[in-house]
Amino acid sequence: MKRKREGTDDTAGINRVRAKSRQEQTTDGAANPSTVVPARGANAAISGMDSGLLADYVAQRNRRFGEHLSPVEVEDMRIPENAILDTSGWAHDRSLQDLPSFLEYFSRGSGTQGDLSSAPDTPGAPHTLVLTAAARRAVDLVRALKPLQPNDAIIAKLFAKHIKLKDAIDHVKKTRMNIGVGTPSRIVDLITEGRNLGPAWLPSSLTPSLGALACESLQRVVIDCSFLDQKQRSIFDLRETQQPLMQLLNRKELKDRYSGSHVPVKLIFY
Repeated sequence: MKRKREGTDDTAGINRVRAKSRQEQTTDGAANPSTVVPARGANAAISGMDSGLLADYVAQRNRRFGEHLSPVEVEDMRIPENAILDTSGWAHDRSLQDLPSFLEYFSRGSGTQGDLSSAPDTPGAPHTLVLTAAARRAVDLVRALKPLQPNDAIIAKLFAKHIKLKDAIDHVKKTRMNIGVGTPSRIVDLITEGRNLGPAWLPSSLTPSLGALACESLQRVVIDCSFLDQKQRSIFDLRETQQPLMQLLNRKELKDRYSGSHVPVKLIFY
């Protein structure tokens, strides 16, 4: 029996999403997902998933790559449905050129605060993080988000390619940024940076940190999951990107603010 190619075992789930009917919406920027023409190199199924389906999709990937974990441990990694912003009504492609408009549209009335083009006063404390699978894609995302860059701050590149961790730490600590764009593994490194608070025996994911990258102003985490690489794989289809992504999303700084916080953090799947 031939093995399935990695990234194809969710076909049944994708078909269920495509089959699910929704009412036509008429508000600005919203439409029935079945009318959306997907961009080339994009996973069209993501655009049709509401919060519940996305939570189930992420849980499925956790089970796939968490074969060494117990069922209880896998369940503890589950992202709550109410942490995920429903973006299934977006009427346009999930393309690079549409990303700024997408973020502006779904930042209104989502429980988050402030102007996307303004930056917190604290260096290294963005209000938005954009997570993607590879450095090359991160460069493209930074370029696409330039219309949202303020005059007195930057959209930060937070990835490892050609940038040593020590240099990245020094840069982040002294730089004001409204949006940080990078890979999950580098962002985890910048958040932890070896200065965790709390008993040494506690896992780093359960303790707050005083790393270079601060989460105090964070309001939204954007996951670039529609994008497919040349082998048709997304950020959730590769162990080396899925696992650090889940490590980040399950950090105490974020998980405590998915619900019941006066400054919530919302997860946005693009």
